[in-house]
Amino acid sequence: ITEKLFLLGAGDRVVGVTVYCVKPPEAKSKEKVGNVTHVNVEKIMRLKPDLVLATSLTDVRLVKKLRRAQIRVETFSEPRSFEELNGQFVRLGVMVGKEDEARRVIGQAEARVRAVSDRVGDQRRPRVFCQIGAHPLFTAVGGTLLDDLIHRAGGINIAGAAKAGFYSREEVIRQDPEVIMIVTMGMAAEKERGVWRRFKGVGAVRQGRIFILDAYRTCSPTPL
Repeated sequence: ITEKLFLLGAGDRVVGVTVYCVKPPEAKSKEKVGNVTHVNVEKIMRLKPDLVLATSLTDVRLVKKLRRAQIRVETFSEPRSFEELNGQFVRLGVMVGKEDEARRVIGQAEARVRAVSDRVGDQRRPRVFCQIGAHPLFTAVGGTLLDDLIHRAGGINIAGAAKAGFYSREEVIRQDPEVIMIVTMGMAAEKERGVWRRFKGVGAVRQGRIFILDAYRTCSPTPL
């Protein structure tokens, strides 16, 4: 959300962020009020914000406490698709008086995604495994933004039908993905790439198609 505010040109109005808000670099100098789930309500109140932006992971008791203090709190859920990501971006733009800018950014994003989809065309879709965590192994299932983006990029998410994100390495090997993507989410991605390279029978290993993705761009994306 912090990065989106800066993308909208409203970064100068941001008075407090979480310890994970490191992009853009200007966000690092803002007052730190908590993490993803817990915040210091008293510190937020001292900053006297007109608006507090929370996520669905934020402790609801803290949200209620802020609202009881007559502070406006708006919550954003995890986007499950590219369309939902863009819709939330417009909603944020409206909140901060930047709707026109939000729609301009979304127009650019939609054009870029269309260009990728057009290049894919009717090509055969490779099987893809997207690794988000290592211990335990965790992946993106159907109904998530990553699943949607894999499909738009021309791939088939091998975990698309799974009920939960916890996955076994044995199951990945059995499904034989042709592409493996490793998100840098708090783990040694290069080490994990080395682990996968031991399994010479997996298509992604044979073809050298194991890629490392930046966690901020992958799991906390903005439209651009």
